[in-house]
Amino acid sequence: MTKTAIAASGLRKAYQDKVVLDGIDLSVEAGTVFSLLGPNGAGKTTTVNILTTLVKADAGTVHVAGHDIATDARAVRAAIGVTGQFAAVDELLTGQENLQLMVDLNRAVTSGGDRIVAGLLERFDLTEAAQKPAASYSGGMRRKLDLAMTLVGNPRIIFLDEPTTGLDPRSRRTMWTIIRELVADGVTIFLTTQYLDEADQLADRIAVLDQGRLVAQGTPDELKRQIPGTHVRLRFGTAAELDAAARILPESTRDEEALSLRVPSDGGTKSLRALLDRLDEYAVAAEELSVHTPDLDDVFLALKGHATEVVSR
Repeated sequence: MTKTAIAASGLRKAYQDKVVLDGIDLSVEAGTVFSLLGPNGAGKTTTVNILTTLVKADAGTVHVAGHDIATDARAVRAAIGVTGQFAAVDELLTGQENLQLMVDLNRAVTSGGDRIVAGLLERFDLTEAAQKPAASYSGGMRRKLDLAMTLVGNPRIIFLDEPTTGLDPRSRRTMWTIIRELVADGVTIFLTTQYLDEADQLADRIAVLDQGRLVAQGTPDELKRQIPGTHVRLRFGTAAELDAAARILPESTRDEEALSLRVPSDGGTKSLRALLDRLDEYAVAAEELSVHTPDLDDVFLALKGHATEVVSR
């Protein structure tokens, strides 16, 4: 597989008069997590469907694992795995039978099917439930089984379309651990999600999709640095100390009830040292100091300019 696992240029898609994708460009490096963010209806699932050869684009070029999806779709499908928004497991079959079915259907698996099934059941902590029907599984177990089924054939690029939607916090974190382990093994993950903390935790790079257009791309830290709002919060022991600090730091915003000041800052070491030196010069000491930086919620809201349907926590 080439160093660039996924490359898309000028991707466009419309359904009648509704433009879903309006000329987007993407580049995903191999062995990384790339997260596509956006509110409902932004075009995330359409993007995944095009990249996985399920839907044809109206315009643009796409290469996945070095293969052109328009001319070599079969090679693309052989290189990828896809887990959709809803677990695609057969509830009438047991966990083991679901995996065995995928082994039987996968032409790339020519031998060792029993070993593959046993290994995936163990990897996803499903061995004890292997003989139970999938209908009896919890939501988290179904998602794990669904991802395990995706791994039959050992794909090197995996598309995860909102894989943790509806899961409880513990199941979500289990899925995060599995994703990190896959990346550590060299797998490329293309992740769409509505959970901003999920993208912040997992993604090496993030693209924000809004109304069919990419409005920002970069690492989580790069995106956060684009948004003003970093500040230092100083808390004092007495009202007199708060008054003194407020005189020393006229650019600050005070909170009388919390006996604290909010001081604009870039959060860097030099600016923090300069701030403490100013207080020390007047023999004023803060009981507590904390640095607050914008998170991906702030980034998304700033890019959108209004509240969105994105679930941040």
